Amino acid sequence: MKDRDPPVRLLVVDDHALSRRGLAGLLAADPRLQVAGEAADAADAVRKAQALRPDVILLGDRLRGTTVAQALADLKQAAPAARIVLLAAGVDESDLHAALRGGASGYLLKSIEGDALCTAIQRVMHGEPVMSPEAIARLVAAFQAPAPGDPPAIATRGANDPIAQLSPREQDVLGHIARGASNREVAQALGIAETTVKIHVQHILRKLGVSSRLQAAVVATQGMRGGRASSQEP
Repeated sequence: MKDRDPPVRLLVVDDHALSRRGLAGLLAADPRLQVAGEAADAADAVRKAQALRPDVILLGDRLRGTTVAQALADLKQAAPAARIVLLAAGVDESDLHAALRGGASGYLLKSIEGDALCTAIQRVMHGEPVMSPEAIARLVAAFQAPAPGDPPAIATRGANDPIAQLSPREQDVLGHIARGASNREVAQALGIAETTVKIHVQHILRKLGVSSRLQAAVVATQGMRGGRASSQEP
């Protein structure tokens, strides 16, 4: 009989004591999870991340004296193997981009149901990114195609734009990724094999210099926004 996987070790970081302790108590009730520690500020989070080496860090979005980008960078350095999920009060576009560019494994809202959060943590441990529907909607809105059903047209701004390095087919794939499509959904939409989509995704990540689909989606939405702005110039 195969042994059960060891529980996922968590570090909960939030500057509101009631929220932090309530969250820790909720997570501790799930036998698949173990709350290894709690932290109330960025400095304490870094110290405990170094000492505890958690599997997953749940990071609040409003820590005093730091930004999301800085907190992510510090925690990544303190515990490189840990996966970090941002828990936000709402969808802030700058924090969303900072989280995904900084290597976060997910962006979830604090309004998430307890069971859904526990399941999301398990998905993160299996290498899957997790995002709230509201965050996905924000990315999709920033990358909305002008014609329904068509993949977003990614505007490029010159040879130095990383998106300009992608082939037309890779740009099609990236457009669907930015809408939150899975490899299977991309394959069905473009009429190609799922294995071909996986190869395209690998090439896209390498060319854009990112490590995840979520980071690629951020690059795509920013490229689209920049392309629209430049297209208005005479």
